Amino acid sequence: MMQTSHPTPDGLSGEGLVVGIARARFNNDITQGLLQAAREQLLALGVASDDIDLVEVPGALELPLALQAMARSQRHDALIALGCVIRGETYHFELVANESARGITQVGLAHQLPIANAVLTTENLAQAQARVQAKGLDAANVAVELALLLEDWDAS
Repeated sequence: MMQTSHPTPDGLSGEGLVVGIARARFNNDITQGLLQAAREQLLALGVASDDIDLVEVPGALELPLALQAMARSQRHDALIALGCVIRGETYHFELVANESARGITQVGLAHQLPIANAVLTTENLAQAQARVQAKGLDAANVAVELALLLEDWDAS
């Protein structure tokens, strides 16, 4: 798989941040790749390995509940949702994609906690495979950047 680097804002540092990751096991190879990319980027940004928590759930529809439990713990500065929904022959794709995204957004707003949504929604496996590395990196960058933004706002 090709490594892709994405620019991050100057001075982005995750030192001292605690980041929670909720990963759906469905489409395991894809979500494992998302996890690896996100974890590597969090470490590169200075988040300590011990400050990265992982919870795994069966699929994308279960992500909001796991994220809500993590948010309620008040342990995390940001969360990351990792999943992969690939279109099939039924309406189920739209249901899972829409409801997981809605639930993830609701949890973040209800708890005023940044959640980077890295649930891939693709037409096929090839599209998902092509997006794994970049989306994992982006999720880590978004989580750290938004955690720092909220930290700055809370300090002022």
